[in-house]
Amino acid sequence: MLKNDLLLKALRREAVDRPPVWMMRQAGRYLPDFRKLKTEHEFFNRVQNPELACEITVMPVKQVGVDAAILFSDILVIPQAMNVEVVMVEGKGPVITNPIRTKKQIEALVTTDMADRLGYVMKAIELTLKELNGSVPLIGFAGAPWTIFCYLIEGGGSKTFDKARQFCFAEPELTHLLLNKITEATIQYLQAKVKAGVHAIQLFDSWAGVLSPDDYETYSLPYNKKIIQALNTSLPVIFFAKDIGFGLENLLDSGATALGLDWTIPPDKARAITQNKITLQGNFDPTKLLASPKFITEEVNKMITAFGTQRYIANLGHGILPNVPVENAIAFVEAVKNYRTT
Repeated sequence: MLKNDLLLKALRREAVDRPPVWMMRQAGRYLPDFRKLKTEHEFFNRVQNPELACEITVMPVKQVGVDAAILFSDILVIPQAMNVEVVMVEGKGPVITNPIRTKKQIEALVTTDMADRLGYVMKAIELTLKELNGSVPLIGFAGAPWTIFCYLIEGGGSKTFDKARQFCFAEPELTHLLLNKITEATIQYLQAKVKAGVHAIQLFDSWAGVLSPDDYETYSLPYNKKIIQALNTSLPVIFFAKDIGFGLENLLDSGATALGLDWTIPPDKARAITQNKITLQGNFDPTKLLASPKFITEEVNKMITAFGTQRYIANLGHGILPNVPVENAIAFVEAVKNYRTT
């Protein structure tokens, strides 16, 4: 039995006294204790060490007061489990040492035994649930197939993912072969997380916005639907597709329990498009957390008033920035907790 089940109530579209609040990328970066661990342990060592992952996951619950924990991990553990080498380069981000270019490479990718290959994640879930002791729900997550595809083809991060998009148009058959393999692995991975005990899943399509509306319908949405529909009878699924305002109405039949929004979508427009049929999550601009606590509180109040308190989860429109002062993150959370309708 959870002591604080606000998040799950909002996902079930039940009445709540106030919106639940958590922050994407809340487990790290801006927290001094996290930065200390960062100097002592390389990134994927932290991810692959269940004890460290547990410690980092619980930090924002204890220090910032959020209504949910999200497991500290990374979307690129899926490629690693598929036998792709991924390294994290300081100042550059993730690098795929041997980007996917050929049918032979795609056929060689492993898509079986994801629960075992990612057993360290399941152990981290076990430890974290024990540490949380029912205080708040635990969210598990994965990257959407298109987003993982972008990294595998591009070889790392990019603003436009030109190589990934070029591959789609030049090699459509191989593109769908790869997307299907990623989807298969991701379903196994998330089903294992469900079995391990997480209370909800978030699917991140971080690079959805580099595709045109038609291409998104071809190369991303069908695979997201397949994952969501494989999970949503088990527990709630939050689907966050960044820069997807052009196609928000097309996500209504994705099967998701809630839709995450970035800060470019006005709340009234999002409500109108979705006809208040689904819980919405978001969409505070993360850079506003660099302003004063007074400004943060005022802007949070505006945001909640615009969305309404029901069928709503307060969150950021993307991940928290590493230079946000902890007191400002707390101000954001407290503003949500203290919100009252007038």
